[in-house]
Amino acid sequence: MSAANLVERGRRVVEMERDALSEAARRLDDSFARAVELIAAPHGRVIVAGIGKSGLIARKIAATLTSTGTPAAFLHPVESAHGDLGIVGPNDVAIILSKSGETAEALELLDLLRRVGVHIIAITGASGSTLARAADVHLDGWVSEEACPHDLAPTTSTTVALALGDALAVALLEVKGFKREDFARLHPGGSLGRKLLTRVRDVMLRDELPELGPDATMRAAVVELAAKRGIVVVVDAERRVLGVVTTGDLTRLMDREADIMQVRVADVMTKTPRTAHADDLASSVVYQMEQAGVISMPVLNGEDRLTGVVHLHDLMRAGMS
Repeated sequence: MSAANLVERGRRVVEMERDALSEAARRLDDSFARAVELIAAPHGRVIVAGIGKSGLIARKIAATLTSTGTPAAFLHPVESAHGDLGIVGPNDVAIILSKSGETAEALELLDLLRRVGVHIIAITGASGSTLARAADVHLDGWVSEEACPHDLAPTTSTTVALALGDALAVALLEVKGFKREDFARLHPGGSLGRKLLTRVRDVMLRDELPELGPDATMRAAVVELAAKRGIVVVVDAERRVLGVVTTGDLTRLMDREADIMQVRVADVMTKTPRTAHADDLASSVVYQMEQAGVISMPVLNGEDRLTGVVHLHDLMRAGMS
């Protein structure tokens, strides 16, 4: 293929995505206003979810919302059923992305979130889909075709979904009166400077930590898991970390045991948990969490004793995504 043909192919892709965005703008209706109002109402945080390419777009939308004054966190639909649902509260609002609106993992997450009482905003390319019909608000992400010559690889559809997420973030920014000063407060020295300067100690939880001794029962652990966002740190008398118990551990225990309340946490805990140190770079810990598939870590001091707990959504809220 000649250079001229390559340039023409590139131009065609850009034009197709431009046209898809123009069509999305034309189709935007009062559903968008309802979505903004739903998110802007007093609540906990915004949970953004998707799988595959939609998951990548969801991560970016969550990051944009967080950096413009709307706390948000990405939730992986598969991991949600194995403990990550612990970050979700009944006052949260969820944005679920799926081109077809029939993705099995997205529909399973929809059911889990409904049980918690979360309001749902769906971004799909199919208004008659299961996800679109079950959501409180549906945003139309329909595209006539993908820019891929086989009409398969997500291209125009992900561009439109990303634009709708950006539109939500900017509208919310204006509704909340988010000013330049607020942006500067969240981005001191710019994003690079923030990532270089922010340490785990700046965002970790320090008080009323979810910690138990190894002989504590799961009855006590369940109380802590419910109250402290999905993690219990098991420590010895000198506060050295022996392990952690997560909502995922609780789920697996319930699958194999009928009576879980008297089981010792030492018999359930993960004995080699990932840990962070208070002086670690926050951006480095985010990377470790994403690679390990965990949403929280015990934080150790210089003597390797428990001094805090850091949660992924707190790091994301601080702009570390």
